[in-house]
Amino acid sequence: MELTFGVILGAWIATGLTLFILSFLYEDNPLFKLAEHLYVGVSLGYTIVKTYDTVIMTLIVRPILDKGEWSLLIPVGIGMLMLTRYVPKAAWLSRYAFAFIVGVGAGLAIPRTISSFILKQIEDTVRPLLGIAPGGGVTFDYSLLNPASHLNGIIILIGVVSVLFYFFFSVEHSGPGKAVARAGILFLMISFGAAFGYTVMARMSLLIGRLTDLIEFSDSSYGRPTLWLVLLTVATLIVLSRRGSAHPPNQ
Repeated sequence: MELTFGVILGAWIATGLTLFILSFLYEDNPLFKLAEHLYVGVSLGYTIVKTYDTVIMTLIVRPILDKGEWSLLIPVGIGMLMLTRYVPKAAWLSRYAFAFIVGVGAGLAIPRTISSFILKQIEDTVRPLLGIAPGGGVTFDYSLLNPASHLNGIIILIGVVSVLFYFFFSVEHSGPGKAVARAGILFLMISFGAAFGYTVMARMSLLIGRLTDLIEFSDSSYGRPTLWLVLLTVATLIVLSRRGSAHPPNQ
């Protein structure tokens, strides 16, 4: 299948920016700065345009003009009050907008946070071991004849209790409490290690994706941008390195 000019151009741009970013592994250089500035500029421009289209036009202008939802002028007015922060004589008006936003935000966030991060955590911790009886009571679902049936629930329960006890400083961590606190440290280290491993795997998947694209774009159907741009990048780094060694910075 013959590739279009836009696809080929996109392959060259993607290959060049990828190699320019990877050139930072050698040293900080103008190629890396060019790719970095392009990334920041394009991301910022895209965010501004997307915000203008999805928020200002879709949520404010079109509903007001097309549907007559004039009540939207109230949040628009509150938002405009926030801009008075940059007018010294009218800066006091922005306090009302910030107070309203903080108050409403706290009122919406606190119940959701308590429900999601506290009550839901407690429910998911004890659910494998406890159940709701048909009459509305609580039953103990753990089977002593088959201890491994709820092994995960027991481990989670021990981990939650030990970690909470580790951060409970009103009681000295000595004797049995010291063992519980050390178990909490162990669970914390496992959690941090798993989170770090997940982050590394995510970054590695991104790297594999970029390397896969570089291999794909080395095909002749794209004009072999990987080969030519690798040579260009290496040659540029050599020239910049020699120029820097020939003209050392003034001490």
